[in-house]
Amino acid sequence: MKKRCEWAKIEPNTTYHDKEWGIPQHSDKKLFEFLILEGAQAGLSWSTILNRRDGYRLAFSNFDAIKVSKYTQNHVQKLIQNKAIIRNKLKINSAINNARQFIKIQKEFGSFDEYLWEFVNHKPIKNKFKKYSDLPSYTIISKKLSQDLKKRGFNFVGPTICYALMQAVGMVNDHTIDCFRYSEL
Repeated sequence: MKKRCEWAKIEPNTTYHDKEWGIPQHSDKKLFEFLILEGAQAGLSWSTILNRRDGYRLAFSNFDAIKVSKYTQNHVQKLIQNKAIIRNKLKINSAINNARQFIKIQKEFGSFDEYLWEFVNHKPIKNKFKKYSDLPSYTIISKKLSQDLKKRGFNFVGPTICYALMQAVGMVNDHTIDCFRYSEL
């Protein structure tokens, strides 16, 4: 039996943990997806979001930032009625706003990937936490990322959300050292 991080003992967390969490992502589409999902997760469990991921994929044009950036208030009203996602108007508006800001960063830096990974010098940080309770909720780097994103007009990007994003897209390896994924990554 494989030893996993403490939070990954039940589905859908187990599959997500084993196949996605902490794997370095460089696709702008994937990075946009995680930006949307992490913002939606604020105040909720990650499993709640994973269980609605397909709903988000459909509701947000397969995480196409250009399409989402063009959403209107008519789209917002439809999304508020969509039971397949978290129907929080602030989070929905944030996703649309963040799509617009995401595109601005792509134009400025050539890609969102180039912008985001600069915060870790384009190399994942490999932490060495023994137990899940040792993991921080945010770091100096996630705080800097949060501040920069907010300065650029993003919202729902506090230091904790930014750290969760960094973990999800592999900017940091926060698998505990006894987890089988730690050494794989």
